[in-house]
Amino acid sequence: MVTSVTSSTDTSSLVNSTTSKQTDVDAQQDRFLKLLVAQLNNQDPMNPMDNAQMTSQMAQINTVSGIQQLNETMKSMSTQFSAMQVLQGASLVGKGVLVESNTLTVKDGVAAGAVDLATKADKVTVQVLSPGGQVLDKFELGAQDAGMHGFQWNASTYQGPGSPTFKVTATLKGAAVTNTALAHDTVVAVSSSNGNMTLELAGRNAVAYTDVKSIL
Repeated sequence: MVTSVTSSTDTSSLVNSTTSKQTDVDAQQDRFLKLLVAQLNNQDPMNPMDNAQMTSQMAQINTVSGIQQLNETMKSMSTQFSAMQVLQGASLVGKGVLVESNTLTVKDGVAAGAVDLATKADKVTVQVLSPGGQVLDKFELGAQDAGMHGFQWNASTYQGPGSPTFKVTATLKGAAVTNTALAHDTVVAVSSSNGNMTLELAGRNAVAYTDVKSIL
């Protein structure tokens, strides 16, 4: 179920639901106490209920009721947290993000991406490729330290039917350096499903908020 920002009506429904569940718990306690009183009234005077047994039964019902109340409280908090998360996530709409991908999104004639280097490199090369794998452009980022390093590609003349991709080659003294391709995209909407926030992006499929590597 998808959750969006709650209104006053939604909040009222949540309160009424919580109140109803609390009433159910109270009713269970009331039924238990009535049964216990009936048991005491009808017990064998020659073989009365042991005090320890009665105390144990009362402790059990209190434990069960307490767990139920805790579960309902946690469910209520989870629902409210999801609504707050979407409300806070709305501030991301229109912002740029970096996600793990080598597919470029062209916006206003420019495509942007980044590379995350595991260690420093003395040479970093970026190749921009067509959907068919043809090299459209190639440029050097030079020597770079470990971490994220962004780049932009002038895509004003690109007329391809699909989105271009890029490939990064990083080396240190001739040895390959592990790297991760990151693509830049823009957040256009935010939603929440089962307590997980999802970002709708302009140029690709939606991603989980936890998959965002950087907010620009």
